[in-house]
Amino acid sequence: MTVGLSDKLRKVRRTALVATGVAVATFQISGSLRLRINTSPSLPMGLYITTADAGANLVEFCPVEPFATLSIVRGYRDPGSCGDGAAPLLKPIVAKSGDVVEVSGRGISVNGALLPNTAPLTRDTKGRHLEAWPSGRYVVDPGTIWVASSYHPRSFDSRYFGPLSTTAIRHRLKAFLTL
Repeated sequence: MTVGLSDKLRKVRRTALVATGVAVATFQISGSLRLRINTSPSLPMGLYITTADAGANLVEFCPVEPFATLSIVRGYRDPGSCGDGAAPLLKPIVAKSGDVVEVSGRGISVNGALLPNTAPLTRDTKGRHLEAWPSGRYVVDPGTIWVASSYHPRSFDSRYFGPLSTTAIRHRLKAFLTL
């Protein structure tokens, strides 16, 4: 009977080792193939590929302070490759230089069109206070963009941290394989 249990433990350890190896290889291959894995609800779950196409409307960036620390402390970002030790955010660009952005309790409007699911929330999922970007009308300055997810109403994006400097963009992305 102990031999059977020992064999089962060996098989479980082997399976765990193989699964770990596959996971590590997947992440290494993803990086070398310029793939990003998105599991956050801000975009459809799946694989995104980095691109040199300046017209790609998805960006990967590391948030600036004080929003970087806030997003780490509250668990909005997992550990990752940003300078603060957390993962970059992947968001759609909704406004660029010259566009007119209006922020209100209804959400973010760009050039007069209200974006779905962008109404700022006053509380996060754990009931903690969220401070929205000040309501008002903004003309997007050169060298800045606004990012927001109309895909999910709880996205941490420009409705809370306002415009983003284009120097914060690490990569532009395109959907590769999404669910």
